[in-house]
Amino acid sequence: MKKYISVLKKTQMFRGVHEEEIGSMLSCLGARLFYYKKGEYVLREGESISDVTVLVEGELHIRNEDYWGNRSILGRVAPGDVFGEAYLAPDSGGLLNDVVAVEDSAVIFFDVKRVLMTCSSACRFHSMVVQNVFCIVSQKNRNLVEKLGHMSKRTTREKLLSYLSEQAKKQNSSSFTVPFNRQELADFLSVDRSAMSSELCKMRDNGLIEFDKNHFRLL
Repeated sequence: MKKYISVLKKTQMFRGVHEEEIGSMLSCLGARLFYYKKGEYVLREGESISDVTVLVEGELHIRNEDYWGNRSILGRVAPGDVFGEAYLAPDSGGLLNDVVAVEDSAVIFFDVKRVLMTCSSACRFHSMVVQNVFCIVSQKNRNLVEKLGHMSKRTTREKLLSYLSEQAKKQNSSSFTVPFNRQELADFLSVDRSAMSSELCKMRDNGLIEFDKNHFRLL
């Protein structure tokens, strides 16, 4: 687990905490490391969890499938991202979505009770970690509002333009790469892949965008 301390240092959860302090806090926070192969479920819908989780290697998708197998991608988890924080409150119920490894991944689980309650050894930076967790919850709520903004658009073109515009702003460039392939982007925006691909071609022909795989340029 020590080899991932440098990754944890860069996470929002441990922002402001010295690297050597993180190493000493792992036991205090009940840290456990698990590895997952591509395609394996990290968490399943309906499960109850009592951990804050941090991805330290690989990539995960938070997704949902209905009774007929239609899939929606609700979010992407990159190295350093925290997930599962929405279920920190007591009696928050089971998970509403699946968390799946889309490549070989490593995840560290932290006991939520140990995270939120100061330990007997009174780690100097423990209160800082608690504050950071609440900042993470706030940011995740903001991300959800952004996604709802895309989803509220009526047409596939409007959803695409909303999402691509947001990505251009975040990357501060009219030329950028999105973290999804075509099927994943369609699942994220909850649109049909064929219809989306057709719309992208129309937008290119109309002089709105240029693209190559998952790289886009707004014109």
